[in-house]
Amino acid sequence: MVKYYSTRSDIEPVQASEAVLKGLTSDGGLFVPDHIPALEMTMKELSELSYQEVAYEVMKLYLSDYTEEELKNCINNAYDSKFDTEVIAPLTEADGAFYLELFHGSTIAFKDMALSILPYLMTTAAKKHNIKNDIVILTATSGDTGKAALAGFAEVEGTKIIVFYPKNGVSPIQEKQMVTQKGDNTFVVGIHGNFDDAQTGVKKIFGDKEFAALMDEKGYQFSSANSINIGRLVPQIVYYVYSYAQLLKEEKITDGEKINVVVPTGNFGNILAAYFAKYMGVPIHNLICASNENKVLYDFFKTGEYDRNRQFVLTSSPSMDILISSNLERLIYLIAGRDAETNAACMAALSKDGKYEITAEMKEKLDEFYGGYATEQETAEKIKSLYEKCGYVIDTHTAVAATVYDKYVAETGDTHKTVIASTASPFKFTRSVMDALDNKYSEMSDFELVDELSRIANVTVPNAIEEIRTAEVLHNNICDKEDMANIVKQYLHI
Repeated sequence: MVKYYSTRSDIEPVQASEAVLKGLTSDGGLFVPDHIPALEMTMKELSELSYQEVAYEVMKLYLSDYTEEELKNCINNAYDSKFDTEVIAPLTEADGAFYLELFHGSTIAFKDMALSILPYLMTTAAKKHNIKNDIVILTATSGDTGKAALAGFAEVEGTKIIVFYPKNGVSPIQEKQMVTQKGDNTFVVGIHGNFDDAQTGVKKIFGDKEFAALMDEKGYQFSSANSINIGRLVPQIVYYVYSYAQLLKEEKITDGEKINVVVPTGNFGNILAAYFAKYMGVPIHNLICASNENKVLYDFFKTGEYDRNRQFVLTSSPSMDILISSNLERLIYLIAGRDAETNAACMAALSKDGKYEITAEMKEKLDEFYGGYATEQETAEKIKSLYEKCGYVIDTHTAVAATVYDKYVAETGDTHKTVIASTASPFKFTRSVMDALDNKYSEMSDFELVDELSRIANVTVPNAIEEIRTAEVLHNNICDKEDMANIVKQYLHI
């Protein structure tokens, strides 16, 4: 049975269901499994399974205190007709790479892959532990997590969800998706600040013991839907296992052949899931970490120093506009030899000075990672060139990954077949995508651009976009970052 430890101290380990419920450890750290379990089936066997069946084979190893019935119920409720394709995460070959399309869920971004199942994992865990309190999901978003979490938890009995997002730091479509969200238990707030401000504010509320006591007195307890929750990370491992199995099934690779994986990343959760998949037994050669102009991760992989003391850049790939990559903490803990003290010292330095440096010994363990970044101009050029070459339209985040992959090949000459995580539909970032294709589109409205994109890419407009065309704005609250705790109290009437 897998137990979960804190990255920051030697507090008593917990079972998976407790880790899912709590989100963060009591010492402010993140939960990590006591070991990375090996897959019990061969890749050949997995290649014969559906997405749901692969999900069970992967997740049962991490969520080992959930019964088979409980876990299969969570999986079947999550990966159903909410997705517009039965295969859930299809692969599209374009210009010599395989794009793993993770945007076929209800909010057309990869966050759906985990946030469709998290509410079921959480409510199942609450029943297992006889939790009587309502669970209040408190989440900061750089654009995608917010809507995916809102959609997942809307009208889920025994839960409320409060989402904070940077008011001027998400795309118009992302904002419209959030502020039109229905559900008596949903609350959305724009803050004056950036994503790091929102994330720091949420972590501060989580760490406030007096607030927690007040919540308990009023019949509430906090949990997180951010990628720091292990219930987010585990479902993300699934699609890397599935993508390899599908390439094998389609005879695009031979059994045991190694592949590269490219992930556009800001908070580091998605690429960390690929790292876990590798150590479960998926034949992955290199993990290519793609950053936009907020290239804090690129610099970290080059130098071994993580330094957030830099200008925050608003880019056309806003879900990656992040300078504090929360999930990197799990990797730091692992490469430190599961030394909580070393990791805690790094995190304290990050909190105090905005930077930390890992040892040469730790840096050696990062050899399987390649860090790269793409400028705004390169990102736009990639969208245009891929469309002109293949007729395939990708969003800005995926274009960052594709650009970095091109640089990686040019630099290394590596010919391993490669999967690029395509993390959002181009319809979510229509203005940036269409501007990249041709500046003649600049005069069109957001929804005129949607229709034009549908026409030129020969792709039906996703339901997630259709439903917000005329939807009423239901959330129009804005606050200063210092007022986040008060807003939470106001919503909960405490």
